[in-house]
Amino acid sequence: MGCSLLLVGCGKMGGALLDGWLAARTVDHVVVVEPQGAFPADAGAAGQRIVRCAGVSRIPPGFDPDVVVIAVKPQVMDEVVPGYAGFVRPGTVFLSIAAGKTIDYFTARLGADAAIVRAMPNTPASVGRGMTVAVPNAAVTPEQRRLCETLMGAVGQVAWVEDESMMDAVTAVSGGGPAYVFLLIETLAKAGVAAGLPEDLAMKIARATVAGSGELAARSIEPAASLRKNVTSPNGTTQAALEVLMADDGIQPLVDRAIAAATARSRELAS
Repeated sequence: MGCSLLLVGCGKMGGALLDGWLAARTVDHVVVVEPQGAFPADAGAAGQRIVRCAGVSRIPPGFDPDVVVIAVKPQVMDEVVPGYAGFVRPGTVFLSIAAGKTIDYFTARLGADAAIVRAMPNTPASVGRGMTVAVPNAAVTPEQRRLCETLMGAVGQVAWVEDESMMDAVTAVSGGGPAYVFLLIETLAKAGVAAGLPEDLAMKIARATVAGSGELAARSIEPAASLRKNVTSPNGTTQAALEVLMADDGIQPLVDRAIAAATARSRELAS
């Protein structure tokens, strides 16, 4: 048996989540508030009932959702969130996927009694391989926590933290992580071209290699370091490359600086 859900925002991430929930049948009734939302083509075939609204005032009277998912862009939060204070009830949990918006931000606009889960998913959720880290406030019941885990688990893996300050680093590593991986594909392909490969072949190799390596890492129980060593023959070509990448001025300090910059920016946005 699924839950009733109010989805506020149906952009790329909200739409990806909705696709996953419909496919997994984790929701029975969905009301989506999004004037220009994108809806899954198979919504009707999924056996679910979806109502589309252009604003909070258009939500069907009497609709009492188990979960209110806040998925609008951070820059419109101030004008959108206060309109949903009327849905604060003992049986309703608010699940936010907005980067940089703290639990205190939502309690200031929804009230101290609001049960709030702050979550940070990432874009692989659109293919069911997402990673979500979440933190609840004190008003969230064990049942509501399990419900939020079920929802986010429908599109990938879920982890919980109790210290909200960790969410800035989570946003830097997991939220932005797919962009860093895509950049790796770009740079790997460009390096292949510089080494003499045709551009289309270099990109094909880079995409397949990164995708395949990610799948191997996902399926393996071995640590990433062991998987790396498995590919590296002593004094071979891979070792020659790794000696550059793992040097004191190699990839680790560069990534450290990148994550530090993203973490700092997340804190700025939250304040």
